[in-house]
Amino acid sequence: MPKKVTAGKIDDLTFEQAFAELEATVARLEGGDLSLEESLALFERGQRLSAHCSRLLEQAELKVTELVKRDE
Repeated sequence: MPKKVTAGKIDDLTFEQAFAELEATVARLEGGDLSLEESLALFERGQRLSAHCSRLLEQAELKVTELVKRDE
């Protein structure tokens, strides 16, 4: 029996948690044993997880840039 799509607030996840869930989501989608409804829900959550990871990486990059500028 296929697992349900993970629910929960993405904004509360760390980068590592979100990325791990995104990897698991991709693996499940590639498995091909999901219904259309489950696939669409997983794809949508994967999109949100990807956007969250991108935001966190961007914030980290900005912080590093600020620290480097401060030290110059």
